[in-house]
Amino acid sequence: MSNVDTPLVEVRSVSKSFGSAKVLDGVSLLVERGKTTSLVGESGSGKSTLARIVTGLETFDSGELLFSGAPRPRRGKAAREFRRTVGVVLQDPYDSIDPRFTVGEVVAEPLRAQKRYRAGGKERVRELLDQCGMSEVGTDAHVHRLSGGQRQRICIARALATDPDFIVCDEPTSALDVSVQAQILNLLLRLQRDRGLAYLFITHDIDVVRRISDRVAVMHRGRIVESGSAHDVTQNPQDAYTQRLLSAVLGSSPHTRKLSYPYSSHTS
Repeated sequence: MSNVDTPLVEVRSVSKSFGSAKVLDGVSLLVERGKTTSLVGESGSGKSTLARIVTGLETFDSGELLFSGAPRPRRGKAAREFRRTVGVVLQDPYDSIDPRFTVGEVVAEPLRAQKRYRAGGKERVRELLDQCGMSEVGTDAHVHRLSGGQRQRICIARALATDPDFIVCDEPTSALDVSVQAQILNLLLRLQRDRGLAYLFITHDIDVVRRISDRVAVMHRGRIVESGSAHDVTQNPQDAYTQRLLSAVLGSSPHTRKLSYPYSSHTS
């Protein structure tokens, strides 16, 4: 298998316990290059724990985590280089950035952490703000003056600072108004198209899943109960839990509800 054909991220039978509580039980999923895998399920199903493991913020007890077919490095220079290739966008833009910082300071954080700011850091920050539709705000603006949507754009710019191949998006729109959600999702789609990014997109919003996903994995009580193409999982679910989950959100048939967001992959 060529490097292009190898999944960018592959989770193989990963398990994780906190004390006597088993949070993940033999979880497996794939994220392909330039594609989006959405991870859906109820609160407490293990989605965010898996996200922390994939990004290297949490350890796991057993199983394998592969990037481009090789085990994720856990320490030393290789681990630091790995962290450069992974970005994170979290749920609440009000909690995930310090409101006392300026916009430029927030976006530059990863560059400073990796000692890469001195070599063209200011120009890099301006470039990222422009790509995320925030050039008019400027680097000297203070975060506490920004709206939720603007803050989330800053978080996305920060996630892009080290030029990652892969971004974990953990409920990135759930704290935003519906109209702003659409803008942020369109921005993520455009960045994916332009940069060839791969996303692991964690959400409970089936409307979002149906629009942005290439693959979907459904998690229940620490296990993946169903996975496949977005169309197959959302239109013809095979697992009883997936069927109940979709019925609770969409009504009696997954075909009956129209998307509520005006998405476009060609706008920001």
